[in-house]
Amino acid sequence: MGIKSFQGARKHQKSEENVPLKVSDYMTRKLITFRPEQSVEEVIDALIKNRISGGPVINEKDELVGIISEGDCIKHISESRYYNMPLEKNKVEHSMVKGVKTIDGNMNIFDATQKFLNEKRRRFPIVQDGKLVGQISQKDILKATVRLKSQNWGKQ
Repeated sequence: MGIKSFQGARKHQKSEENVPLKVSDYMTRKLITFRPEQSVEEVIDALIKNRISGGPVINEKDELVGIISEGDCIKHISESRYYNMPLEKNKVEHSMVKGVKTIDGNMNIFDATQKFLNEKRRRFPIVQDGKLVGQISQKDILKATVRLKSQNWGKQ
């Protein structure tokens, strides 16, 4: 007598068409941004007050010109103390990272995950038609996976 396997009734899974998979579905749209002419001290205050680790730097046309992070601010503090320069004299444009890599808002969330792993970055700005429209962070990717799991992978 052979062994029979019974899996039971299969549950109908939601089609993947209903599951949002684009970066634009998970990106943050309300951003705290900085201007090149701001002082690094203002940025430090904003980072602490808003409990963020960095943010995009935009010009008067809302075009992305750089990004500034806690690390950039720490580097600025270290260098200004070493050379005995006052903090308030230095501007964001001298401390920010220029030539920032961005992610397309239409990119698949899983491709974005690979970009995070390959580039070793904490956040990527999203630019559309030359203007900053949002940002996706590693935390946004984690939130997306939790949301996708609840919709797609089922609960045990």
